[in-house]
Amino acid sequence: MRSGRSGGRRGRIADTEPKRVVDYRNLRNPFPQMPVFSDDRIAAIHEAALSVLEDLGVKVLLPEARKVFRQGGAIVDDATEMVHIGREMVEAALATAPKSIPCLAGARHRDIVLEPGSLVFQPGAGAPHATDLERGRRPGSARDYREFVQLTQAFDVLHMVPPVVEPQDVPPNLRHYFTMDAQLTLSDKLPFVYSRGTPQVIESFEMLRDFRGLSDDAFAANSHCYTIINTNSPRTLDIPMAQGLIDFAKAGQVSIVTPFTLMGAMAPITVAGAMTLSHAEALAAITLTQLVNPGAPVCYGTFTSNVDMKSGAPAFGTPEHFKASLAAGQLARLIGLPWRCASGSASNINDVQAANETQFALWGCLMAGATVVIHAAGWLEGGLTVSYEKMITDMEVLQMVAEMCAATSAEDAEIGLDALAEVMPGGHFFGAGHTMERYQTEFYEPLVADWSNFGSWTEKGGLTASARATQIWKDILAADARPDIDGARLEALNSYIEKGTARGGAAPES
Repeated sequence: MRSGRSGGRRGRIADTEPKRVVDYRNLRNPFPQMPVFSDDRIAAIHEAALSVLEDLGVKVLLPEARKVFRQGGAIVDDATEMVHIGREMVEAALATAPKSIPCLAGARHRDIVLEPGSLVFQPGAGAPHATDLERGRRPGSARDYREFVQLTQAFDVLHMVPPVVEPQDVPPNLRHYFTMDAQLTLSDKLPFVYSRGTPQVIESFEMLRDFRGLSDDAFAANSHCYTIINTNSPRTLDIPMAQGLIDFAKAGQVSIVTPFTLMGAMAPITVAGAMTLSHAEALAAITLTQLVNPGAPVCYGTFTSNVDMKSGAPAFGTPEHFKASLAAGQLARLIGLPWRCASGSASNINDVQAANETQFALWGCLMAGATVVIHAAGWLEGGLTVSYEKMITDMEVLQMVAEMCAATSAEDAEIGLDALAEVMPGGHFFGAGHTMERYQTEFYEPLVADWSNFGSWTEKGGLTASARATQIWKDILAADARPDIDGARLEALNSYIEKGTARGGAAPES
């Protein structure tokens, strides 16, 4: 009986008893992929997106990126910064973009493959605030960042380390040193690198390369980290994001392209219209990576939902969000690339609204066949906050999903004819041999759910799920489990950061 926690297991069963072997580290999506539009309508959306790129164009603010597009055959107007990308350029880019991307983490058992059919989860990311029941809501800090890296490391069903919260008490020119140090020393999962200007990206690559003990050629030969590229909808690719696409493509590292298209705000109010814009922007960014370096690892992606038209606030876990995820899955299958989708919640606290929105959005990702599901745990307020308690309660659902991804046997022994013969009518199966052989190794025990009756629940103190989650995240942080680290490489990393800090770091480019 395991909960999918790294380095240990929960429950009442002694370690000397049989253990069920689970693998939450290599998940495949077993669910049939659900369409929201007919195939001819998906083809029409794709064609419309190509027309957007060719006829309307995309505004590209980075001169270097416009130069790359021009050299690739695009029509570029430097005065207006508009780039018109021909459909033949897009088709060529889709032909060279890899359909399967092996990603090497800090330990081989943490490696992942990004491809259609694989299933990779991340917790919530990019939030300016953190919250928990004991310390309250607050601006994200260095402490919060490190603690969320540790919580991400603790669960096998979380496969990549995202920028869960922004460490706002670390100066921006030094922030890349801090985030890389935290990820490399507290986790052996695939790390994230911010695209905040070439100097910071290059220094992050150097820290990662040396800490992993890689040569330049070995680093370039495989993907060892990733970034997320958000286009500025509608139809704008800004300077840091365009530079990030170029930097990561040159280095052979993964870019996950994610237009952020909110229906009625930065995109047309209809699902089909929003997905046409999102698809066009994603194709433009993917084309740039392949013009820079044909075969560069890149993931298709979308983050499309609606807004509350009364307030303008983003809404998640809605029917429109669900439908947009399904449409994105159809478009991703049309072009054949691994792709990123998102769960999430607009609730202000870890309540029933938060749970419902996150789970509904999650099922949209699963039914759409998403490769990477981000914001799968902990996200609140439409991305303004990540909650410690919600991260734990959402893990409950992710681990249930992981259980459903495991193979289920229907062999003769599982059919249980011997158990049916053993238990007479009116009896029960609690003590049957078939049950006793399996409950110790197969029963899934949740993290926070309490299945006891009301009387025994109150006798134990009657803790809510959030209160129980508080104790779990505190226990994880108190255990302070870390991967094994080479002392010489750690010393070299510290020296690199000290020297970089002494010369003023590297200012992020805007």
